[in-house]
Amino acid sequence: MPPDRLPHLSGLRERGLWGRLETCVPPITCPAWLCMATSRDPGQLGIYGFRNRADYSYDTLVTAHTGLFEAPLLWEILSAYGLCSVVLGIPGVYPPRPFNGWQVCSFLSAGMQGGDYTYPRELQAEIAATVPGYVIDVQDFRSEDKEGLLRRIREMTERRFDLAEHLMRTRPWDLFWLVEMGPDRMHHCFWRFGAPDHRLYEPGHRYEGAIADYYSRLDKRVGDLLRSAPDDALVLVVSDHGAQTLEGAVCVNDWLMQEGYLTLSHVPQTPSPLRPEWVDWSRTRAWAEGGYYARVFLNIRGREPRGTVEPAGARTLLEELRARIEAMRDHHGQPMGNRAFWPWSIYREARNIPPDLVVYFGGLRWRSAGTVGHRTTHILENDTGPDDANHSQHGVLILADPLREERGEVTGATIYDIAPTVLERMGLPVPAEMIGRFL
Repeated sequence: MPPDRLPHLSGLRERGLWGRLETCVPPITCPAWLCMATSRDPGQLGIYGFRNRADYSYDTLVTAHTGLFEAPLLWEILSAYGLCSVVLGIPGVYPPRPFNGWQVCSFLSAGMQGGDYTYPRELQAEIAATVPGYVIDVQDFRSEDKEGLLRRIREMTERRFDLAEHLMRTRPWDLFWLVEMGPDRMHHCFWRFGAPDHRLYEPGHRYEGAIADYYSRLDKRVGDLLRSAPDDALVLVVSDHGAQTLEGAVCVNDWLMQEGYLTLSHVPQTPSPLRPEWVDWSRTRAWAEGGYYARVFLNIRGREPRGTVEPAGARTLLEELRARIEAMRDHHGQPMGNRAFWPWSIYREARNIPPDLVVYFGGLRWRSAGTVGHRTTHILENDTGPDDANHSQHGVLILADPLREERGEVTGATIYDIAPTVLERMGLPVPAEMIGRFL
């Protein structure tokens, strides 16, 4: 977009440092924001996606939450020094852990039953009174009702910034952290209309400029918020991942069936979520979870209830799977460029229950369809509802500090660097356990 359409964001960039921000593996909203807030990798946190295995049974998945890890979050570290924070909308930070400040939870809290979505609890009544219509997330964003989606996303963003301005003016704070989910929802819902490389792109479509228009509105609200902040505030603009065109999905469980790793006693007539009771576990060596990337699990004897893979042979089987996944071709017979990661080779630790393989299909231009019954390896739509974009490994970074003169592009920055940079700029020691560096 031309800089004049984003005057406030462009101004921050001109006054500071900027560059690409490399995210974690996988580049998923959760765990990425938690990795940023703790400067720990997903394996150290033991969080590998939105839902994680709670035990070695075949059907127990738990939504990511703060009870799964002990690493201190940035605002909890600041609390130990008597500093105060406002934390608004950070995914994965639920239920709220007590700290010196105020917190409003993200969309991930909406799917968890019971409890409060703010800390302290009394803040909920204040939100209802001061920002009527505040929502944690847009409902049913995987929908063909594009006009309704556009309206709801805009309204959500306006209410979030209304609340942010209210909290910035009425609370004392040393750290103010706001996450807005609107850009993510716009990318998933409207990417095809503005991306010439998308197979469904139509030049001149009425929604061709929807994402650009949204960013112009967002930039205005950023400017409003900056006017409420102190003149000497250090300002960071960061994202947890990037976005790119989604070409389709790999039906990973159908592929595992085709290759002889997964055997079903019942194959549904229409594509359906994989149900454990459909699996012949006595003849199954591997199965997978779908999503923006794939998580492949081995059925290991003595670990899973009806395991078949001898532990001594697990590594050999993983190497075999990795080679065959990376050799996979697309629906045109061309190499996909898949990558399969062994968690213990990419993370410093692998806490809780990690997947046995983390898989990127086609450089994440293809997602993983975990449903079964497609009777093909490749489909050109998302299996859980309309989706135009997948995540990418690099997001954005802008760092503007009115008290310093650094200017220009930063290279090699990662999401693990954000928390150490904030601590250093606040004159506080960086815990030795943090894996990032000071920018």
